[in-house]
Amino acid sequence: MEIEPFSLERWFDQYEHDADIMLAESGIRSLDSSEFDTDPGELGYVIPTDGDPEFKAEIAARYDRGPEEIAFTCGTQEANFLAVLAAMGEDSHAVVVTPTYQSLQAVPEAVGEISRVWLEPPDWNLDVEEVREAIRPETELVVLNNPNNPTGRYHSREIVETLYDVAAANDAYLLCDEVYRLLAGETVPPVASMGEHGVSTTSLTKAYGLAGLRFGWLCGPTELLGGARQWKDYTTISPPIFGQHVARQALGEEHEADILARNRDLAARNRERVREFISEHEHQGLTWHDPVGVNGFLAVPDGFESGRSFCRRVVEEESIVLAPGECFAGLSGGSEEAGTNSPSDVPNLAEYFRFGFGLPSSELEEGLSRLGDFLERHR
Repeated sequence: MEIEPFSLERWFDQYEHDADIMLAESGIRSLDSSEFDTDPGELGYVIPTDGDPEFKAEIAARYDRGPEEIAFTCGTQEANFLAVLAAMGEDSHAVVVTPTYQSLQAVPEAVGEISRVWLEPPDWNLDVEEVREAIRPETELVVLNNPNNPTGRYHSREIVETLYDVAAANDAYLLCDEVYRLLAGETVPPVASMGEHGVSTTSLTKAYGLAGLRFGWLCGPTELLGGARQWKDYTTISPPIFGQHVARQALGEEHEADILARNRDLAARNRERVREFISEHEHQGLTWHDPVGVNGFLAVPDGFESGRSFCRRVVEEESIVLAPGECFAGLSGGSEEAGTNSPSDVPNLAEYFRFGFGLPSSELEEGLSRLGDFLERHR
């Protein structure tokens, strides 16, 4: 198995540690541990190793599924990894809706073969017919991220249900990474609740502000979960006992509604502030598709040759980390002409950069002030 280097993580590794302000983060600001009881008792494995049965039953009920159809994982990243390994073999094929988080492309491509179906800018619309055309007899998986990272596009219930029907008609699973879903005002039902071909992954990282727990889950049909558990024995064995302990509190009646209300409010206020900033600099070519979640995919301002060169200049001059659009193409070269799209239909992701606005508002204001100064100097 060979896998592409993770472009976004390598970019962060190069710049994140020494920069003053992180405007490329994809989650809401982190909550403080003082809000929770942080003593889980004995620091052993979670037993059973796929999660506490009672807690699993509570979460599975959110998907109209049983406890045998869910497994707790170390974040969404592991949940996606296990789902792909359980669904695909070396001779199988996946259709991936992109641009998206790189692991949703790179892991299926490392296991089997993939076709990419590209969202269409500037609104990043999905043509389900292109997915249908990309499916082959050996297709085992269709992969979606909704709301989408990096564009912030939230595909409608009609689109997702049609995509599910396409996957099911071809005896393939629809895997949907739904980690930003609960930041939306009106949510699309989770894919795992749509039928036997639906698979949902998520965690407490993005919408809840609890990234450090490394706690997520995979929900789907029994057969897929059986395969995922076999692979899990070779990855993390169990989720962290500390993560499960705090997750039970965060998802309980006393905490969850309050946490999500606060986080949605912060996301909405910060999104409005970024809207204003973009409007002020629209004459320089700064635009976006109004996002759901806490990520926007902005057009690179006039006068810069690529997202990578723009982001490098910003971090070097203003100590602000942004994420180049090239990091979301799934290839080190930054673009591909795969899937059903013709070359002219494939967006050039080097024309964009990801902007994260889930951080505390005071930090956002400082970041926007510095970025505004940078843009004024390079008009």
